[in-house]
Amino acid sequence: MDTHSRSFAKALSWRVTGTVDTIIISLVVTGSIKLAAAIGLTEVITKSLLYYLHERAWLKIPYGRRKMTV
Repeated sequence: MDTHSRSFAKALSWRVTGTVDTIIISLVVTGSIKLAAAIGLTEVITKSLLYYLHERAWLKIPYGRRKMTV
């Protein structure tokens, strides 16, 4: 099992990878580094918020959970 710090590092590295991908795609599509960076920054904020809300929603869904036995 991973430690909390390892999970956080993995999440952070994945978010950076995703944002760099978004910036590159935005640069190719728009031809503007300024616009691409703005899209990338917006993406970091919106996707982080959406991920949090997604995780909180899944806490309310019992699908796939097992009850812990002692």
